[in-house]
Amino acid sequence: MSSEPVADGRITRVIESALIEDIGAGDVTSEAVLAEDAIGFAEILCKGDGVIAGLEVAAEVFALVDPGLRVELLVPDGSAVRKGDIVARVRGSAKGILQGERTALNFLQRMSGIATITRAYVNAVAGTKASITDTRKTAPGLRVIDKLAVRLGGGVNHRFGLDDMVLIKDNHIVAAGSITRAVDLCNTSLQARGLHLPLEVETKNLAEVNEALQCTGITRIMLDNFPLDQMAVAVRRIAARVEVEASGGITLDTVRAVAETGVDVISVGALTHSVRALDISLELSHHV
Repeated sequence: MSSEPVADGRITRVIESALIEDIGAGDVTSEAVLAEDAIGFAEILCKGDGVIAGLEVAAEVFALVDPGLRVELLVPDGSAVRKGDIVARVRGSAKGILQGERTALNFLQRMSGIATITRAYVNAVAGTKASITDTRKTAPGLRVIDKLAVRLGGGVNHRFGLDDMVLIKDNHIVAAGSITRAVDLCNTSLQARGLHLPLEVETKNLAEVNEALQCTGITRIMLDNFPLDQMAVAVRRIAARVEVEASGGITLDTVRAVAETGVDVISVGALTHSVRALDISLELSHHV
């Protein structure tokens, strides 16, 4: 399978920044050790089981380092992989391969770690209606990468930033004085600006759920750190009038029980804020 350029300018900018950070004024070691015309062949190898994500990003890394490098992707992004699997091959300038190696692997390892844990959560709620979503708890500057990895793991993306969804959280409620007041202010602002955005409200107890249900314009209610019994009551009370999101300290051990309360969405910050990278290496087998 031949590689294709990453069709997202935001990702290209992230890669360019990472390459500048890593290469700086030049790879002094490779320049000293390798002849200018040395040709290399490398394999990218999984050293653990998981879900591979970021192969197309890695291919873009090598293309930006040296457009003459040929990258062959052997499996699609989002595939389950086992220890020992070869997922890609790179041919061309040995210097180019080694200049791109660390940046490509950094993206691959992080993204695959995110995709792997996301897939575990998705599998844990299989058969329920709940979807697994991420949060904004991403590495600064890497949100587009982190959220792509979540999708490749089978999850869905929550809002990307502060501008694509109204999410009234506890601090907004304190500032406004109540849920009702905060919702009214947001609805008025959206109308004045001609914006049509989803509106979600965070609630911390059943009384706040009741208040939110009396407001207009809400598309989703978040149940933040609700005990399971209270979450089930809230889902029945909301009765599918709006979407229901569960959030707050949800783990692989508890996510199934949360899903079985009938919520629509389960947000898990740990997908991206506590990443355990998948071990992946690049091995240059020969050069001439």
